[in-house]
Amino acid sequence: MAQEGQIRQKFFTTKAKIEQAFLVGVQSKTSNHDWPVTDSLQELSYLTKTAGADVVGILTQKLDVPSPTYYIGKGKIGELIDLKEQTPYDTVVFDDELSPRQQRNLEEALGVKVIDRTALILHIFARKARTHEGKLQVELAQHQYLLPRLVGQWRHLERLGAGIGTRGPGEAQLETDRRLIHKRISLLQRKIESVRKHRALYRRRRKERGTPIVALVGYTNAGKSTLFNALSKSGVDVEDKLFSTLDPVTRRLTLPTGQQFLITDTVGFIHKLPPSIIAAFRATLEELDEADFLLHLVDITHRNAANQCLTVEKILSELNLENKPKITVFNKLDLALNSEAELKALATIPYSEEEIALPSEGIALISAAKGWGVDKLLDKIARYLGR
Repeated sequence: MAQEGQIRQKFFTTKAKIEQAFLVGVQSKTSNHDWPVTDSLQELSYLTKTAGADVVGILTQKLDVPSPTYYIGKGKIGELIDLKEQTPYDTVVFDDELSPRQQRNLEEALGVKVIDRTALILHIFARKARTHEGKLQVELAQHQYLLPRLVGQWRHLERLGAGIGTRGPGEAQLETDRRLIHKRISLLQRKIESVRKHRALYRRRRKERGTPIVALVGYTNAGKSTLFNALSKSGVDVEDKLFSTLDPVTRRLTLPTGQQFLITDTVGFIHKLPPSIIAAFRATLEELDEADFLLHLVDITHRNAANQCLTVEKILSELNLENKPKITVFNKLDLALNSEAELKALATIPYSEEEIALPSEGIALISAAKGWGVDKLLDKIARYLGR
C-alpha cells in the first residue's frame, strides 16, 4: 500500500489550467452609444466563457477619449493592480481593439497577458473552424492581426552596441518574422482566392439550373442553426454559445408547392466585429451576395434584441446588401409564450409599417426549437420565390 501511494504521487495532471480573466471596458464619446458599456461587457463576458476562461471581475471607466498610451487612465491601472491581490487573475481582456503600443504598455504595467476583443474572437473562430476553408480564413485573419504586433516580441534580444556594422539579434529576428508572416499571408490569400473561384463556379452552376438561394443571417446565437436543422432535417451542431456555426452549410429543400430552393447557414455577426475578420471571410460572405433573399433571424427575447438587429443591418450595409430582399424572423417565441396557440393569436395582430418600421409581409414569428410558426414561414418563402 505504501508503495502504491508512492507511485500515485508521481502522476501529474495534464489538464490545461483554466484562465482567470478580468474584463475592462471604456465608455467614451467616440464609442458606439447604441450599446452601453455594461451591455457590451456582458457580451464580452459571454465571449470569454465561450473561449474557455472564467470571468473573475469587471472594470469600467468613462473617458472623453481612450488613452493612446494605456487605453485606460493610470488611476485605473493602479486599481487593476490592487484588485489582483483580492481577485487573482492571469489575463486581462479589453472590450475594444488595442493598438500594439497600448497592448505592450499594459502588459508591462500589469505583468499579465493582455488581449483585446479582436484576439478573443479570433481565438474562438480558430477553435470553431472545421473545414479547410474556414481554417484558412481564420489563419489569415490571425496573421494580419499579429503582423503589426511583432514589435516587442523580441525585446529580450536588445541591440548589441550602436553605430555602423552593429545590428542586434532582436532586430534581425523581427525582420525575419515579418518576412515569414508576409509570405504566409500571401500564400493564404492565394489559397482563399482559389476557394473563392471554386465557390463562384458552383454558384454559377446553381444559377444555370435556376435554383433559388435563401441565406440565413443574424446575430450570433440568434438560432440560425436551429432553424436550419428544423427546415432541412440536418444535423448541424447547435450550442448555446457564440459562433457555434462558423463554416457555411447549404442544403436543398422542397416546398409543399413542389418548388425547390437552396438554404445556406452562415457565420453569425456580432457587435464590434473587426473589419479584418469581415475581409478574411469575404469568400464565405459572398454567399449572401448571391442569395435571392435573406432570412434575418432575431432573438426576440434578448434584452439587446433591437441593438443586435441594428448591428446586423449595419454589417449588411457595409457588405452592400442593405437592399437585398429579406424576411425578418423573430425567433425564440417559446421563451416568451406558453403555447403555439398564443403564437398564432399573436401572428394575427395587424402590424402597421409605421409601428415596426417593416412591411408586415416581411415579418415572421417563430420558435425554431419548438417548430412553431415554421409552416407559415415556409409559406412566406414560397410567396417570395413565386415573385
